[in-house]
Amino acid sequence: MLKDFLTNQDSWLNQEGPSSDIIFSSRIRLARNFSDYPFPHRLSKFKKENILNRIQQVYKQVNCLRKSSFLRMEELDNLERQLLLERHLISLQHTSSPKGKGVIFSKDERIAVMINEEDHLRLQVISSGFDLKLCWHLLDELDNELGLRFEFAFMPDLGYLTSCPTNVGTGLRVSCMLRLPALVITKRINKILELLTKISFTVRGLFGEGTAAYGDFFQISNQVCLGLCEVELIENLAGVINQIKEQEVEARRTLLKKYKLSIEDSTHRALAILRNSRLINSKEALGHLSMLSLGLDLGIIKGIKRNVINNLFIISQPAHLQKIEDRPLKEQERDYIRAEIIRDKLKQEDFLKIRN
Repeated sequence: MLKDFLTNQDSWLNQEGPSSDIIFSSRIRLARNFSDYPFPHRLSKFKKENILNRIQQVYKQVNCLRKSSFLRMEELDNLERQLLLERHLISLQHTSSPKGKGVIFSKDERIAVMINEEDHLRLQVISSGFDLKLCWHLLDELDNELGLRFEFAFMPDLGYLTSCPTNVGTGLRVSCMLRLPALVITKRINKILELLTKISFTVRGLFGEGTAAYGDFFQISNQVCLGLCEVELIENLAGVINQIKEQEVEARRTLLKKYKLSIEDSTHRALAILRNSRLINSKEALGHLSMLSLGLDLGIIKGIKRNVINNLFIISQPAHLQKIEDRPLKEQERDYIRAEIIRDKLKQEDFLKIRN
């Protein structure tokens, strides 16, 4: 079933949402715990199984989960768990110690529910581009429906109780994944990241906590969930994201005005490498794809669709390559297959451009 990801045309990853030239995705997540069970780190395997079974019995009754898939993590191998991580359906933490853990995800991969991660339930909605309003609409509906079927741990003076104290209150984490190549090139990014930390926002890499910011990707999220309502937390992050977006736009103007020839050279070099490489590792591919995407945004590169590049950011990752080949691959084999896939996708774009 997981191989269907590779041809899933309904996935949000194949879409172009608002401001997707800078904002790769928007995501809102809620942490919820059952009132009659200890937090997951104190649960026995038997009680974890109880929670999994309770969710499995009712999830099809929830409107937005009726056409979803339910998987038990221990029934998946390491590669399949890594594939779910690369699709942004689970966290890095959810890939380890799989016994008693599960995941539910919708056909379009927009809605995901992690079971027995750090909390009993981690409800997530993710969308292409800058679309926090849509994410919250869907997530609020999902939370309300589950709240009718289960009693969640809640205290009037604190709000929802969570395993991590920073999530107590709303249990809500709002984040946007931004691609900020111009701020990286102009060396303005470090000051922005320092300021974000000071005003209680968290910055992570492409695949969340514990991952590096390869390909100029930065995931920015709120750090505190207590003291503000959900709408205020969403509006606060949206305001910060808009400011960073403006900074990136200004940095791109600076590059075009002062360093146009250099940027043209860098973007065409990136395109040439991607079109001709026989071996390319994941980090290098992300870097060149980011530069190619910048060239597309600035009008330097033409004839390539943004969703093609966005899709390459994902399918060029190690687990996707091995799922495409349907076998384990050594590092050099992955580098060869990755280069081949990227060349093929870009050649298809060239063919469409010529034919049109």
